[in-house]
Amino acid sequence: MDGASELRIAWSVKIPQIKSTIVMTVLFSVIGTLQLFNEPNILRTSAPDVINSSYTPNIYTYNLAFNGQNVNYAAAVSLVVGIIVMALVAVVKIIGNKWENK
Repeated sequence: MDGASELRIAWSVKIPQIKSTIVMTVLFSVIGTLQLFNEPNILRTSAPDVINSSYTPNIYTYNLAFNGQNVNYAAAVSLVVGIIVMALVAVVKIIGNKWENK
């Protein structure tokens, strides 16, 4: 530690101590990003040109089910989004485990 710069101390000492926290934060961020619904749905009235009916997967599914009356297709889209979320979580978890074990 003597003579090490602040960047080296942070990279070699501090970050390894919080690796599991970083992995969990990334994991929750990935899940939360794909679950985004309320904010764009509320803001759609203010900016209809920017936020359209397929802005997020959840808004797209909502519009399919309730505005388009296409419930079966909306269920299929929801299932695909769920599988994508599970795959992304698995990738983040595998990468996080490899990073923690170093």
